[in-house]
Amino acid sequence: MPNSPSSPVVVVAPDSFKGSLSAEQVAEAIEAGIRRARPDADVRICPMADGGEGTLDAMLTSGGERRKLSVRGAAGPVRDAITGLLADGSAIVETAEIVGITDPVGMAVPVETRSTRGMGEAIGALLDAGVRRFYVALGGSSTNDGGAGLLVGLGLKLFDAQDNELEPTPEQLARVARVDIAQLDARLKDSEFVAMSDVDNPLTGEHGATAIFGPQKGVEPQQIESIDAALGHFADLLEAALGRRLRDEAGAGAAGGLGFALHMLGARFEPGAETVARQIGLDAALEGANWLITGEGRSDVQTLHGKAPFIACRHAQAASVPATLLSGAVDSAALPRLAEHFSGCFSPAPGPITLEVAIRDAGRLLADTAEQLTRLKYGAR
Repeated sequence: MPNSPSSPVVVVAPDSFKGSLSAEQVAEAIEAGIRRARPDADVRICPMADGGEGTLDAMLTSGGERRKLSVRGAAGPVRDAITGLLADGSAIVETAEIVGITDPVGMAVPVETRSTRGMGEAIGALLDAGVRRFYVALGGSSTNDGGAGLLVGLGLKLFDAQDNELEPTPEQLARVARVDIAQLDARLKDSEFVAMSDVDNPLTGEHGATAIFGPQKGVEPQQIESIDAALGHFADLLEAALGRRLRDEAGAGAAGGLGFALHMLGARFEPGAETVARQIGLDAALEGANWLITGEGRSDVQTLHGKAPFIACRHAQAASVPATLLSGAVDSAALPRLAEHFSGCFSPAPGPITLEVAIRDAGRLLADTAEQLTRLKYGAR
C-alpha cells in the first residue's frame, strides 16, 4: 500500500539489549509492532551504539564489510576477532570484540596479567590492508594496562633494568626501565584515529582508570594503588620518549588506559553515540519524520550521560521530532529526569516476569508494546 500524506514516518534508533537482542534485532521487533497497527508506516531503522559492544555492527549498517583477524585476546592466546572496513575506507576496531569484559577466556586470568596487545595487532593488520583512518570503540574492556599492550602490538618495546624485554601487562609495567619507540610503526604518523568514548577520566589518580573502573574488571581494593602507580610509571617513560604529556587529558583513563595510548597517537576523542549517529545518517533519517523510538536494555539516570538513547533523543529534538523511550527496564526513580527529555518512557514487560523470560521473549514483548504505542499515537489502520 503506498504511503498516504497522513502515513506515519517513524525512526527506530535503539541500542542493543545486552544479553538478549542486538540493536538491529531490537529495531526490527519494534518495526514489526508498528506495522501491525500501521502497515502504511514509513519505518526507518537506525541501530545505535555508544562505543561499547555492538558499535561495530551499528557502524556497518551504513555500508562496509566485516574483516576477521587473528589477534591475541586479553589473556594472551590468539583468537579470531571481527573488525570492520567501512564504505569510506576507514576501519572500526571494537575493544569489546578483542579484549572485552564478556570474554570468559580473558576474564579467567587475573586483571594484572591481561593486555591490549591484540588491539595493536588488529590496527597493524589493518594498516597492512591500506587503512589509515580508524574508529576505535573503547567501551567494554577487560584490561587495565594503560594501553601499553596496544602500543607494543604496534612495535613499542619495553625493557627492564637488565635489558630483558617485558610483557605489556600491569604486573610488568612497574619493572619497565626503558621504552624503545624506534620500531613503533612509522605508518601511524600518517594515520588518523577517532576514539569513541564518553569517559573523561584521566589515566591515573583518584579519578583515573584503575580507581574508577578497575574494580569492575577484577582489580582488588589492595591492588589499586600499586597498579595505578605502575600505569603512572609507564606514562612517565612513554611521555618522556615521545616528548608530550597527555595522561591528564580527558579520556586518557578510558578502557583501562587505552585512551592514554590513543592520545599519544594523536587521536581525536568523540562521544561514541555521536560518532555512530553521524556514521549511520541519523539526522537524514529524521528529516520528515514525526516520531522517534529509541531504547536500551535498562534506562536510568546514566542514560542522560551520553548513552545512545539520549543522543538519539537530542538529535530528534533538534529536528522537532518527539522521542519515546522503550527500554527493557526503566528505573522508576529516574523517570522525572528522563521525562524531561522523552515523550514517554516505557518497558515492554507486561507484568512481573523473570529476567530469563524477559530475555527469551524480548522480541515479542517489544513488538507487542510498539504496536500498542503506535495505536495510541496514530490509531490503527
